[in-house]
Amino acid sequence: MTLDAAMVKALVEDYEHAPLSEAERAMLDYATTVTEDATRVGPGDLDRLRAAGFDDRGILQITLIAAWFNYINRVADALGVGRTAK
Repeated sequence: MTLDAAMVKALVEDYEHAPLSEAERAMLDYATTVTEDATRVGPGDLDRLRAAGFDDRGILQITLIAAWFNYINRVADALGVGRTAK
């Protein structure tokens, strides 16, 4: 996938309507679920990733990366990293 300006814009505005492959959409849908409420992840989510071509290692990598980004962003938010002083 080439990340040209139009693709970046589509992803930022609403990835659900961006021109993605089935695997890319499944991955982003899963990462969104992990981000919004990881307790909602169920066997169906994993089945969809497998059907899109991801094996267990790939699913683990997607999970770890999404979880790490969520973790590090919360740490940064809690410490005020990147915020300007008021």
